[in-house]
Amino acid sequence: MDIQQLGINTLRMLALDAVQKAGSGHPGLPLGAAPMAWVLWREVLRQDPADPGWPDRDRFVLSAGHGSALLYTALHLAGYGISIRDLEDFRQWGSSTPGHPEYLPAAGIETTTGPLGQGFATGVGMAMAERHLAARFNRPGFPVVDHRTYAIVSDGDLMEGVAAEAASLAGELGLGRLIYLYDSNGITLAGETRLTFTEDVGRRFEAYGWQVLAVEDGNDAGAIRSALAAARDDEARPSLIIVRTHIGYGSPLQDDFNVHGAPLSPEDYARTREFFDWPQGSYFFVPPEVKADFREAAAAGAAARNEWGAMMEGFTREHPGLREEWDTVMAGELPAGWDGDIPAFEADPRGLATRVAGGQVLSAIAGRVPGLMGGSGDLDPSTRTALAGKGVFQRPGSPGVVQGAVSGPWGYEGANISFGVREHAMAAIASGLALHGGIIPYTATFFVFSDYMRPAMRLAALMGLRVTYVFTHDSVGVGEDGPTHQPVEHLAGLRAMPGLTVIRPGDANETAEAWRVAMQHGHGPVALILSRQSLPTLDRSRLAGAGELKRGGYILARESGAIPDIILIGSGSELSLALAVHDRLTGEGVCCRVVSLPSWELFEEQEQAYRDEVLPPGVTTRVSVEAGATLGWERYVGREGLAVGIDRFGASAPGGIVMEKLGLTADRLYEQAKGLL
Repeated sequence: MDIQQLGINTLRMLALDAVQKAGSGHPGLPLGAAPMAWVLWREVLRQDPADPGWPDRDRFVLSAGHGSALLYTALHLAGYGISIRDLEDFRQWGSSTPGHPEYLPAAGIETTTGPLGQGFATGVGMAMAERHLAARFNRPGFPVVDHRTYAIVSDGDLMEGVAAEAASLAGELGLGRLIYLYDSNGITLAGETRLTFTEDVGRRFEAYGWQVLAVEDGNDAGAIRSALAAARDDEARPSLIIVRTHIGYGSPLQDDFNVHGAPLSPEDYARTREFFDWPQGSYFFVPPEVKADFREAAAAGAAARNEWGAMMEGFTREHPGLREEWDTVMAGELPAGWDGDIPAFEADPRGLATRVAGGQVLSAIAGRVPGLMGGSGDLDPSTRTALAGKGVFQRPGSPGVVQGAVSGPWGYEGANISFGVREHAMAAIASGLALHGGIIPYTATFFVFSDYMRPAMRLAALMGLRVTYVFTHDSVGVGEDGPTHQPVEHLAGLRAMPGLTVIRPGDANETAEAWRVAMQHGHGPVALILSRQSLPTLDRSRLAGAGELKRGGYILARESGAIPDIILIGSGSELSLALAVHDRLTGEGVCCRVVSLPSWELFEEQEQAYRDEVLPPGVTTRVSVEAGATLGWERYVGREGLAVGIDRFGASAPGGIVMEKLGLTADRLYEQAKGLL
């Protein structure tokens, strides 16, 4: 058996051993797709396992995350930090080899995958980051950014809507350094694809603007190698290589859907080992010659990294300022004085919408933070999130400036991304931008459409990614567009997501502070919830400063006596209602405190002593007010308190009338507070 076939079979059998020992997993994909993995890790991927964070490495995404055993075995053979012991601990508590890949860059795992389609879209984000950084930093003789993004995708991936959204955008943008291998085996978990998926995938992707190549025999490593070379040669289009494989190849269950997601029986396992002429009773066996062969690939990767390092020394001499900027953005650091232009807003009873204030703050930040990049789901005029003068990220040579586009460079160096109406892909692409490095991404859309983004937001939270989601039109105050566009349950839903920090500022100055928090929050995504309607800009000369927002909750207006008789708690557009009631009750001799609580997550991070200072345990007469579902507010109002909100859908009418009809007025809040007292 030649070294190529021996290496492919080693990948297969290591993955199969891991699944069998765990007693669970997906043996079908590793058995069928191992030739693709061998060609990638042995010959194609430009990586150095000794330096997994090398900025100019090729990225690889296993979008078909159920085939994780194949990824782990490939990383082990390639020399990454996945040991045989890790393979033996596949799917066990605390192991680095969970059932689906989880982001572990030190071991070569570039992103968390598993929910199908997510990896596909995340890889598009990585490829966009590569093109943007190359346009900004590459100079003649200095290819600072010169890598590609690869993935293995499955039938299930290509059925998912998020993959269709991302593929459409990738073709539009001409991401020629994006190369996906499609493991086309005709089988899904529940049966054959002829039951559900008989479309001509190749023609669909050609219509998206992709180059489509085909490998008729997935065991033909030479054909896979040639297709990858053709894909690399076409830098004007992303490439989809359709590889016809046999799920569970070599096992008695080959081409049977039962091999997709369950271990083989002991008898079928033994017969599979016989088919590949693999030693019986010798588990997790790696032939010495395969180890030696993969060491050659590792040495080639180290040489490529060293060559890049030498080139960067010359780049530093020729372009010292650019090198300094490169180091800053790749480290994810904020430049000194990055927030120096953030405006302070004067008190104004008429005020302005927090979406408008947010747009002003974002533009001020963008002028000083070179790594900031993002866009909206075709809603820039409404979300106010376009970066003035920063240009549009678009395929070079595409049509000139169109209606709605901002000024600045029109090409890959542009920082404004026109995502189109593709919210799910937008969120997953933002994750890819963050994972790649060098980009601080943000997205924007109406709050009600966060439902379209949740799966990708959840993975970003799971990975602890630095992404900011801007959600405007945050309540029934949206008005005439009606209940389809009026968020109600969305705040409660996002607050329930571990790892996501939700901030709903109550005026323009809290919005400025919310952006300060988001930009410096490096351990997970942040969602900014902003209003469509104008909100009063509060008079901070008689109230606490907005800088206290960083604590999540703070005493905005104090009581007139030593101990409050009642505490009013508000966020967002309802904060001014609480203040109006505070002034009225105070005039009647009631000791009333107002607490601004824009972020539960930030508040819960504070020490218990501080939280007790803001919400004294002995004061149980409390009222919360927020234009959303009341679910969860019992945490802060307690059993004797009252949560005022909206536990029904809204209606189509002017926003002020909707608020009034649903009881969100100062007069109604006053009556409820008096009743509780």
